[in-house]
Amino acid sequence: MDIHSFTIPSLVNSQAKKFGDKLALISDQNSFSYSQVDEFSSIIASNLVSLGLAKGDRVAIWAPNMNEWVLAAIGIHKAAGVLVPINTRMKGKEAAYILNNSEAKIIFSVREFLNIDYFSLIKGEDLPYLKTKIVLDDVLAQEDQLPFNSLLQKKEHPLPEISPSDIADIIFTSGTTGKPKGVMTTHEQNIKVFEYWSRYVGLNHDDRYLVVNPFFHTFGYKAGWLASIMRGAIIYPSPVFDADKIIETIDQHKISMLPGPPTLYQSILTSSKLKQFDISSLRLGVTGAASIPVQLIRDMKERLGFEVIITAYGLTESTGVVTMCSPNDDYETIATTSGCAIADVEVKCINQDNEEVSAGEPGEILVRGYNITQGYFNNPEATKEAIDTEGWLHTGDIGILDENGYIKITDRSKDMFIVGGFNAYPAEIENILCDHPAISQAAVIGIEDERMGEVAKAFVILKPNQSLELDSLVQWSKENMANYKVPREIVFVEELPTNAAGKVMKYLLKEVS
Repeated sequence: MDIHSFTIPSLVNSQAKKFGDKLALISDQNSFSYSQVDEFSSIIASNLVSLGLAKGDRVAIWAPNMNEWVLAAIGIHKAAGVLVPINTRMKGKEAAYILNNSEAKIIFSVREFLNIDYFSLIKGEDLPYLKTKIVLDDVLAQEDQLPFNSLLQKKEHPLPEISPSDIADIIFTSGTTGKPKGVMTTHEQNIKVFEYWSRYVGLNHDDRYLVVNPFFHTFGYKAGWLASIMRGAIIYPSPVFDADKIIETIDQHKISMLPGPPTLYQSILTSSKLKQFDISSLRLGVTGAASIPVQLIRDMKERLGFEVIITAYGLTESTGVVTMCSPNDDYETIATTSGCAIADVEVKCINQDNEEVSAGEPGEILVRGYNITQGYFNNPEATKEAIDTEGWLHTGDIGILDENGYIKITDRSKDMFIVGGFNAYPAEIENILCDHPAISQAAVIGIEDERMGEVAKAFVILKPNQSLELDSLVQWSKENMANYKVPREIVFVEELPTNAAGKVMKYLLKEVS
């Protein structure tokens, strides 16, 4: 059977037949073989159907990396539902927006992670579509919640037929307008992109893959556990980013595959634990960012012992992948470029007049191919704005394409900045800040930070006759937005520099920062 005609459920079933009792998922709490992943996810699917889930209904997962996340996700797919991952750093208001915008009927979440009960965060929110709450972790479910174990009891509900062209997931990504948009991707797109990706990086059934990238992100979900199942590897979900713990896990479980943002490898290189543990099992690394020091690539090869290091570029709207470096590229190419287009995908750069620029000239990156999203959920206007009539996705990212087709990202987008591997959009942070009753207007920029790469700095105008303490606003921000979005610097100003059209001239704010 051609793998490109697979759905995620048929892939899981095929791999269960192939690998049987081989372990697929390992954590400190429990482990599951390939056969068990297939069996339990089918039981979960039957229970979801019995709860009233119909084909195409959306189901959210708001939880850290854990084995149950994977079982629930595959169960959702087998029930012909559409998976909606939610960022665990989000607060109640942010999560409620995604639940309502996706019209999710069911949510899987946890009651104890980093001292947070996620269900309590959405308790006061108006959630008209949400019917069922399921507790993933081994904590007593409350009156309006179902324990995950109750979904592991067999039900004889026939499962619906699933086609490769069916929508598999909707992943919300923040846009420059500030409102998150739901990116739709099919089973076929996920399978085809990550069959190519996993084969290209050299992932195989002997690998042990520590998935540090969060499952709510394309990297952790699709390039993480899905790619692992595709190649028959063993998956080790990592719920928190802790360099010392990661080093210990590499030693204990002989981890061979460890992708992540540059900060992951930099944290490992500077950890005092590095000399105390054996990390010689490391084999494959995949990373990506606007800029990576050549020395980091050298250190990953020569000090951490990676055989293969690949940098790549992609967006949620491109099923996570657009370009990839070759395993044979030199250190400088790997560090300073994001490689060339994957097979059957086109990339070009255009100027402001929508004309293609010459090799070596900067321009907006456009992408076309089978990997491009089916559109934004319930948002045809945004879809039309992002994907033109010829099928080109306008990424908003600026890059330089050389004569060999290698892309160098020079600006992730006009305003966006990256905080420790997370994309932060000023407009979204500004919208949240302006919900504060004392704030009239806000402008946010990214500023350099030694540890996180970049962080948010906010310029805030208060409403007339209002006063606000800096500490109070910082605390309010922590309660109302994901931690990586919280401004590390806040300046109260009387006015913001604007142009003739009334638009804030952020380059002037950057000059004074």
